[in-house]
Amino acid sequence: MDRRRVIDLEEFADELRRDPHPVYARLRAQGPVHRVRLPGSDPDYATWLVVGYEEARAALADPRLAKDGHKIGATFLDEEMIGKHLLATDPPQHTRLRALVTRAFTMRRVERLRPRIQQITDDLLDEMLPRGRADLIEALAFPLPITVICELLGVPDMDRAEFRKMSTEVVAPTSSQSEYDAVVRLAEYLTGLIEDKRCSRPTDDLLSDLLRTTAEDGDRLSAQELRGMAYLLLIAGHETTVNLIGNGVHALLTHPDQLAALRADMSLLDGAVEEMLRYEGPVHSATFRYAAEPLEIAGTLIEQGDHLVVGLTASGRDGGRYDDPDRFDIRRDARGHLAFGHGIHFCLGAPLARLEGRTAVGTLLQRAPELALDGTPGEWLPGLLMRGMRSLPVRW
Repeated sequence: MDRRRVIDLEEFADELRRDPHPVYARLRAQGPVHRVRLPGSDPDYATWLVVGYEEARAALADPRLAKDGHKIGATFLDEEMIGKHLLATDPPQHTRLRALVTRAFTMRRVERLRPRIQQITDDLLDEMLPRGRADLIEALAFPLPITVICELLGVPDMDRAEFRKMSTEVVAPTSSQSEYDAVVRLAEYLTGLIEDKRCSRPTDDLLSDLLRTTAEDGDRLSAQELRGMAYLLLIAGHETTVNLIGNGVHALLTHPDQLAALRADMSLLDGAVEEMLRYEGPVHSATFRYAAEPLEIAGTLIEQGDHLVVGLTASGRDGGRYDDPDRFDIRRDARGHLAFGHGIHFCLGAPLARLEGRTAVGTLLQRAPELALDGTPGEWLPGLLMRGMRSLPVRW
């Protein structure tokens, strides 16, 4: 592909926000990899965008595509203010950090949360259902995962509306200044929280465990690494699940045949959640990768130092991987989707997100048999990082 040909995605910014799938279908028809200018970026800045499934899967696992921007001289606000985390490191640093975290964040720990997740869901629905109508994002999709992740990490009760505002500004900023302010405030909050944990009596929460976790060779997380890990777990640990629940319920309500099929056979729930992740996953694109050395993707030369974005939303609708990809079908075998990534950077919290998604959707359908849309959903989040709606009005 000619590097001089750059597709200006600013021309499609509104489409990419409302319904990106036709845009990606047109791009895929021309090839799986494109040189693009991202919406809102500098006019002279270009990056590679991968929109094909097989190419995306390969790119996500390619060690030549680094996550640490310092290798090519790139820096980002959250890394500078908060510290390195799993999404901004490569082996051996990434291997070390992930090993330390997985010592504390185990499948057993996630499974122990099952009854608490059910209780939180029931409590939220007890409050929501007597009203007859609600914004599902505000009433269930947001409070469930934020409560779970805060309890898991041992974060005390906070002003959740304020935290949501900060978190959303980090993942879908409305301006560079608001993004900067949100990151500064989160950094200050996490620094104080970790210091409080360090000075208080040991408790059984994940953050306290991470403070105590020691590898066999005596290695431990530094204060900056711990702050970066808390930041990642707190932000990613709820943002993805908010969108999984919101997008998933929206897909069901706009496909009444699939909703009826699931109500008739709730054993389809696990597969339905995987199809929700494929059809309209919570993450629009993976965070940036950087070519640490020259490489080719589908015959396209990626030069050393180039930036690259892997389209997760785009890959889920690739007809070369999924038959009739724009059809929402809860009986489809959607396994292999890239909604949680692939390779060494596969989402650490995927089991927790799946458990919360299954619990929320399953319980909601059982307790609200007449669930339906109650007007037009709110606008989709800006940017190409997260894929979710700001509001989802429903009635029952």
